[in-house]
Amino acid sequence: MTGRVSCRMTMALHLVVLIGCSGTGSSSSRPPLASQLTPEQRDVQTLGREVFELVDRAVDYRGSHRGRPAATLRQMGVESLTATTVRRMVNVQREPVITVAFRQAAGREIVSCRGTSQIIEEASLDGRYTLMCTGSAGTQRPMEVFTAGEEP
Repeated sequence: MTGRVSCRMTMALHLVVLIGCSGTGSSSSRPPLASQLTPEQRDVQTLGREVFELVDRAVDYRGSHRGRPAATLRQMGVESLTATTVRRMVNVQREPVITVAFRQAAGREIVSCRGTSQIIEEASLDGRYTLMCTGSAGTQRPMEVFTAGEEP
């Protein structure tokens, strides 16, 4: 009888925790729909997803090579050019700094963004992260990117 009660209590406790953790939150904390994004925000989201993927791969590479970072994107098995973007990587004290820029900047509000491994921690805590981005006029400013799990 005791085994049944503790099993039922454990299941009930898990159910309560799951229900409590799946709250909807306020509507103001949710990111806007893709159709509601400004051209600037769309550019940042596009570049940001690519920066995040490359930072994640660079950190993974460093972890599986005894703390030695990759010297180039090619060493990680990544091409530096895609159909729409140019990718660059530098290491600053073994910390990868990834920059992704649009190949054709004409008509873009944001032309490039860069980030470090800090964005992985931010994304895991908040579901969003901040990149330093360069606008078409050459000004730089921090911009927020939503992770895939945050998008509606």
